[in-house]
Amino acid sequence: MAYCTECGTELKLRFLDREGMIPYCETCGAYRFPGFSVAISTIVYSPDAQKILLIKQYGRDRNILVAGYVNKGEAAEHALQREVKEEMGLHVTECCFNMSEYFEKSNTLMLNFASIVDSEDLSGMTDEVDDAAWYTPAQAREAITHDSLAEKFLLAWFDKRETYDRVFDTCRF
Repeated sequence: MAYCTECGTELKLRFLDREGMIPYCETCGAYRFPGFSVAISTIVYSPDAQKILLIKQYGRDRNILVAGYVNKGEAAEHALQREVKEEMGLHVTECCFNMSEYFEKSNTLMLNFASIVDSEDLSGMTDEVDDAAWYTPAQAREAITHDSLAEKFLLAWFDKRETYDRVFDTCRF
């Protein structure tokens, strides 16, 4: 961020105790912490938790996870439910936080979850999604776009599932 979001003055870096060098507006006399977007992505499981949903979007032949931005004032878990419903027409019955990572390309903090939906029926899929299919976990590991953030989230989740037998037992709405 180069200019103040309030008055447009060019920002100067200034040291702030316990924070380090932070952009500062000399006109407003205020520190301006850099802003970023927040989004969710989710590893969507079938009702029996035996299959994983991967989607393709934006005309790309890349298998990814369902994702979307968190609206101002919205909880991440609500955004997850809303995005799965809006894109896939499915209702989330359970979710569990997996991990987060900052995605520099879009200046977005990505919050990843695993979720279970109430149906495998993809007839409610909207035109926001080009294609979608259910995969076994082994197939999803192979089909997910390699060297992507989606793959990183999926593999981290698989590592957790191997460590904890019943991850969803402690993760409920």
